[in-house]
Amino acid sequence: MKPTSPPHAVSRLRADRLLRSTRPFLARGGPKGERCSGCRLILSHCLCALRPVVSSRAGICLLMAEHEALKPSNTGWLIADVVPDTMAFAWARTEVNPALLAVLVDPQWQPYVVFPGEFVAPERVITELLPADAPQTSTPTGADNKRPLFILLDATWPEARKIFKKSPYLNQFPVLSLLPEQLSRYRLRRSRRDDHLCTSEVAALCLALAGDTAAAQALEMYLDLFTDHYLRAKQQLKVEWEDDLHLKLQDLLASAT
Repeated sequence: MKPTSPPHAVSRLRADRLLRSTRPFLARGGPKGERCSGCRLILSHCLCALRPVVSSRAGICLLMAEHEALKPSNTGWLIADVVPDTMAFAWARTEVNPALLAVLVDPQWQPYVVFPGEFVAPERVITELLPADAPQTSTPTGADNKRPLFILLDATWPEARKIFKKSPYLNQFPVLSLLPEQLSRYRLRRSRRDDHLCTSEVAALCLALAGDTAAAQALEMYLDLFTDHYLRAKQQLKVEWEDDLHLKLQDLLASAT
């Protein structure tokens, strides 16, 4: 296990949530025992040494339901592991973090609320980035060329719908409705629909749409690796460090250095 990396947005949010908690948070299921503070897995299954950090033009803004940052199976944490420009804010119905509002008006960003278009007024829905934010073949210099900021609602589906409906400060932004061809590969929580992707899978699709292909691929592979380690720890199985999954990510890390 390599030294713990500096805390990122989701780990800071988790630490703040624990400080405010009046009783210990006990995760249901998952592995027991001492966990690594960097990857949240038990120490024998730590994957910090394989954490890929990939720069991207796009940024990710997570609006997290109350307990999401505390759950060991949360995949918003993985996004913050991989994508340096990841921001995370706890959502509350009665108040809005001023830092979140500052991010939303920062002129470097063009925010997109990522949410299924079938639940949104048609005039707000888009399926591609706005022209100025789309991937470019050369480096544009126009003042309108803002960086995409994907706002992801990191919550269960009922919670995500509540966040979307009760966050009027998001109403001014376009709603990006993704049209994924693949079904979810996420195996740590159950969903009633196979076309409901986990937060990390959604982020990977957004990064690919923005032209951040390397970051999208790294995030996909890192999710697969985290899932493998998590389930092996839960089932008390050893990690297969030399299987295809690990070797592919090791190759990715080697090519990035």
